Amino acid sequence: MKKKLILVSALAGLFLLGGCQSGSSATEEKVIRVGTEGTYAPFSYRDEQNELVGYDVEVAKAVAEKIGYQVEFVDAPWDSMLAAFDAEKSDVIFNQVSITDERKEKYDFTIPYSVSHASLITNEQDDTITSFADLKGKKSAQSLTSNYAVLAEEYGAELVSTDGFSKSAELVANGQADATLNDDVTYYDYINQQPDAPLKLVQVSDETTEVGAMLHKGNDELIEEINQALQELKDDGTLTELSTKYFDKDISK
Repeated sequence: MKKKLILVSALAGLFLLGGCQSGSSATEEKVIRVGTEGTYAPFSYRDEQNELVGYDVEVAKAVAEKIGYQVEFVDAPWDSMLAAFDAEKSDVIFNQVSITDERKEKYDFTIPYSVSHASLITNEQDDTITSFADLKGKKSAQSLTSNYAVLAEEYGAELVSTDGFSKSAELVANGQADATLNDDVTYYDYINQQPDAPLKLVQVSDETTEVGAMLHKGNDELIEEINQALQELKDDGTLTELSTKYFDKDISK
């Protein structure tokens, strides 16, 4: 059954109070609830004014504007964000969710709006890990439900649970974990923000990972709308512009 998005009435309060005047009419605006972490710079995070910003946040806003929706962000750490989405407290997730066959069994995805490469990050003093293969028996700090956690386990690592890359990087820096896997763009941004962090990039995968917006199964009409909006944002250069703003490179293709 097709799920419905929230319809918010601008005069809802008046109706609830029984105070609607004769001749008044409610103006309805469509609202789309967007799940995102809010702690995953430069994709989704809060700035010094506590405003939600980032590449994924701006892509979500641009898409919503294209399809005529107001955005209501539902931000929480990765695992809580997914739990809220599964409980249908959000309609779509814009948060660098990789498109995988396993996820497609449970969720639907739009066309990609960014691509990345899996990267292996260690403490700069560690010479025992020189490739992904060296993760066997090592501790890798990861968000447990992320695709990078799955990848780390495939290489034989023991997982150390964290709520995002910043915490993972902190554990690697202070020696509580041997490594962490994440995308290369996130690592470069982190080092730009914290150049003194004792971390190094050991290996970058040649394979690309495609990222799309994730939706509940059965929302075919909404997916079609978002796909059309994303394609228009690609064609008119908006995604390239947003990529350059946050990364000084185009990660949209």
